[in-house]
Amino acid sequence: MKQYQFKTNINCGGCVAKVTPILNNNPEVQQWQVDTNNPNKVLTVQSETLQEEDIKALVQKAGFKAEQLS
Repeated sequence: MKQYQFKTNINCGGCVAKVTPILNNNPEVQQWQVDTNNPNKVLTVQSETLQEEDIKALVQKAGFKAEQLS
């Protein structure tokens, strides 16, 4: 399983609530979480098949930005 981490602008519980249905309803997302306490608001996603661009598109669909961390 691949794990990706992104710097996001998902910065509060309300923001997490907006992205939750999009990530939860995607069968290719095995697990995800957002660390809103981290200054970079780090989103961690685990998936067997999704690539970083796919995940960024899902986050953008929810109205947020995501930039992959190296």
